[in-house]
Amino acid sequence: MASRVAKNPITIPAGVDVKVLGQDVIVKGKLGELKEVVPALVKVVHADGHVQFSAVNDSIESDALAGTMRANIQNMIVGVSTGFTKKLTMIGVGYRAKVQGSSLDLSVGLSHPMVISMPKGITVECPTNTEIVLKGANKQLVCQVAANIRAVRPPEPYKGKGIRYENEHVALKEGKKK
Repeated sequence: MASRVAKNPITIPAGVDVKVLGQDVIVKGKLGELKEVVPALVKVVHADGHVQFSAVNDSIESDALAGTMRANIQNMIVGVSTGFTKKLTMIGVGYRAKVQGSSLDLSVGLSHPMVISMPKGITVECPTNTEIVLKGANKQLVCQVAANIRAVRPPEPYKGKGIRYENEHVALKEGKKK
């Protein structure tokens, strides 16, 4: 049984250059260059503006990896052409964030400010002092940095205070009764 995700070829948009060198896939675009090593269980074919993935054998692992690699390469192509953004909001009295160079300074009710340095390829900005916007070409890296920032003060279920994703819903619990 073949992966349904891997069956669909990826169409390469204008302005994006894809090179397949053996098991290495290199994607270049206006926002940077990303590289992925494809496992030996997956066959990659690059021809006339399309990239096609297929399983080498009939094993379940090979099918799963073919679909995963297709999704990863698709994310790389979108990342180098348009990029990915992740927005976080801070809710709580005195909670604020500010950017200092390539690091983020968070004041979230702790005894000391938390300083989070951004990895290469990620830009951070604070439109207001309670909003954080992360941008980058690598989807996995953008989402991981956002998760690390959220982990500093995840939203608590009684008042909803903390750092949350832009459209995240936090189910509030009822407090103690007299």
